[in-house]
Amino acid sequence: MKYSITVREFLEQSKAGNIDYLDFVAKLMEKTRALDEQYNFLITIEDLTKFVSIEPSFFGLPISVKDNICTARIQSTAGSRILEGYVPHFDATAVERLRAEGCRILGKTQQDEFGFGTFSTNSAYGVPKNPYDPQRSTGGSSGGAAGLAAALNMPHVALAESTGGSISCPASFCGVVGLTPTYGLVSRYGLIDYANSLDKIGLIGRQVYDVALLLSCIAGHDARDSTSLQEKKKDYTKHAAKKDLSGLRIGVPKEYFENVDEAVSRNVWSAIERLESLGASYSEFSLPTTKYALAAYYIIATAEASTNLAKYCGMRYGLHMPLEGTYNEYFSKVRAAGLGTEAKRRVMLGTFARMSGYRDAYYLKAMQVRTLIIRDFKKAFGKYDVIAAPTMPVAPPKFADIAKLTPLQNYQMDVLTVPANLAGIPHLSINCGFTNNMPVGLHLLGDHLAEAKLIETAAAFEREQK
Repeated sequence: MKYSITVREFLEQSKAGNIDYLDFVAKLMEKTRALDEQYNFLITIEDLTKFVSIEPSFFGLPISVKDNICTARIQSTAGSRILEGYVPHFDATAVERLRAEGCRILGKTQQDEFGFGTFSTNSAYGVPKNPYDPQRSTGGSSGGAAGLAAALNMPHVALAESTGGSISCPASFCGVVGLTPTYGLVSRYGLIDYANSLDKIGLIGRQVYDVALLLSCIAGHDARDSTSLQEKKKDYTKHAAKKDLSGLRIGVPKEYFENVDEAVSRNVWSAIERLESLGASYSEFSLPTTKYALAAYYIIATAEASTNLAKYCGMRYGLHMPLEGTYNEYFSKVRAAGLGTEAKRRVMLGTFARMSGYRDAYYLKAMQVRTLIIRDFKKAFGKYDVIAAPTMPVAPPKFADIAKLTPLQNYQMDVLTVPANLAGIPHLSINCGFTNNMPVGLHLLGDHLAEAKLIETAAAFEREQK
């Protein structure tokens, strides 16, 4: 039997007893290993043939998990050598909930070290390649998740994480659906943090239904996460059946089309016009604080990262070395060997931003800018239901071109994704076309807890494209 079916079809056929699970898993493992050998999507591959039974309601649906999300008895490195060999004894809440519904972990996906990157080129375990062109980036930092979702063509959904765009960017570059929920809607318990006030666990899949299905499972309050919202579980899949967008008000921010590749801009405007043909209306408006978002983000994110990485010292878990010299000398030796260049850069930037005499000048000002950005979005959502824009300013770049970028030029690639992440609002990237055979993403942004509206909009758009 061929298993090039959707997640919805897999569940329906499993429920009807039409899936030979052992045969399905054998073919799945064979294809996964072949793809990983070619594209390097995974850091760890789990052998699903060891499972001889399945449980409702997801019937053994395969999921992959980004490597900065803890999985019991499965190595979780966050893409860093300093956590090589770290095997958690517990599951992150999101993983725990998916396992309880019968999902099976296919493997842990490639990522930039601790999420520090836009192109997934900063992993200690190799670089994932774009399935549309192996000479180009999958995007980052959840590059392995998006690449696997795009290439596998079998029932599968990826559990991922975003701090400043790490779900939307790779979803755009790989032509799949990436959903980043409202900050606090999905528990962060069990996440290897980059920046605590920004990190959000989300989903990447081939179709809108896929991410809606798993969001219905992982969303909801968790007492183990102090930032978890007091939200009850919802069925988001019913919103994935939307066909008509009559009455939907779409805002198009002018600033989000500045310095955007012409072909990308053209594809996105075409997508907005297609949304209009489905009954929506749109108008342009301004988000004036957009120009300050990138600087504010990198000050806040690196400051929080520098405190989070302080615990990696070679004493408790991860990389260990012979204990020689003073403790400070030992910690320096372990971090020098265990952290990559970009991780060290961000730790230094964040430490500087937190130093006495600079904290008020940089960190506190960045937090004030963050408040202004949230106010801008709140004002916009008083007039619009959804904001539509390009996900990324460019199509997936070649590795040779990425190598020529300065660190600042790398950071500037996040200019369109960091505002939503700073504001903690939900956002979804969906493919809206191609340029030179490479995918282009349409970015849909919603007000806090407006995931249902984003899913409705994206599902209607997806259906119109078929």
